[in-house]
Amino acid sequence: MKYTKIPNTDIKVSKICLGSMTWGEQNTEAEGHEQLDYAFDNGVNFIDTAELYSIPGRKETQGNSERIIGTWLKNQKREELVIGSKITGPNPGLSYIREPQQYTKKLILETVENNLKRLQTDYIDVYQLHWPDRNVNFFGKLNYKHNPEEKWDDKIAEIVEAMNILIKEGKIRHYGLSNESPWGTMKHLNEADQKGLSRCKTMQNPYSLLNRSYEVGMAEVGMRENVGLLAYSPLAFGVLTGKYFNNNLPKGSRIEKFPNYNRYSNPQAMFLAEKFSELAQKHNLSLAELSLAFIEHQPFVTSTIIGATKMSQLKENIDTINIKLAKELLEEIDEVHKLQPNPAP
Repeated sequence: MKYTKIPNTDIKVSKICLGSMTWGEQNTEAEGHEQLDYAFDNGVNFIDTAELYSIPGRKETQGNSERIIGTWLKNQKREELVIGSKITGPNPGLSYIREPQQYTKKLILETVENNLKRLQTDYIDVYQLHWPDRNVNFFGKLNYKHNPEEKWDDKIAEIVEAMNILIKEGKIRHYGLSNESPWGTMKHLNEADQKGLSRCKTMQNPYSLLNRSYEVGMAEVGMRENVGLLAYSPLAFGVLTGKYFNNNLPKGSRIEKFPNYNRYSNPQAMFLAEKFSELAQKHNLSLAELSLAFIEHQPFVTSTIIGATKMSQLKENIDTINIKLAKELLEEIDEVHKLQPNPAP
């Protein structure tokens, strides 16, 4: 395994982070524990979860992923692990978690207690806002519509203050953002700087061969402001494994079970994925190996969040940490990218 540090911290994390959003829905508790055991035995010390998970979100399974981690975590040496979790943002379809509301100091302080209880731990290493609570593009949304009535300066200041209260109390070590824009990131950083408070340290945004939109504005912010990317959906919901090629729909796969999770399987994305598959074969790699190794080569990436429903997938994903891509291959990837830039934002 390879390791780095979360920017501006002393927290050493594996360059591969184990995601947990399928646990409690597509995976049982026993399967989740098996994945955790294998990943930890192979050097992965970083685990990602959220109060929303399992995915797709529903009342019956909400919080299951944290609970599964919690029942495993109580038998581990907590100091050897790095746990990241999240507070759910406003969404009318998630009223079973809470009625849609913007982040407030009171909400953040109350919610983290439930995260900690499910995880059976005294602290969370990186606590994140799952998505912004304002009108901004995320989860594949395009065509930003500005609302001049929205005022966000004081609201972001309140979030920063709440996170710093939790840091001072020892309930979280650091905080991060997710699905955020360059403007939102800079507002968080500036609010912390103006008040002499702890800054956000990480950004959990989508990043893959089918979605390189992070490079447009966020990569520069991350590099210059020292905010590390925790890249999610690196295999684009499985599209970058090739299993959906030729209109194939494997039984039990995510898109077969949940057809609305089609963000990465539009015709443009499938076209580009097939081109990358051809490139991978040319270099004696699987499409998944090429896709994950590409991300792990990027200087703005702190860790790549992998997720698997089968142990065979998990093993292949972890093994990609040892793949080094030649400069010429990286240049070929960029040439393929030009054929259909960012087809699945």
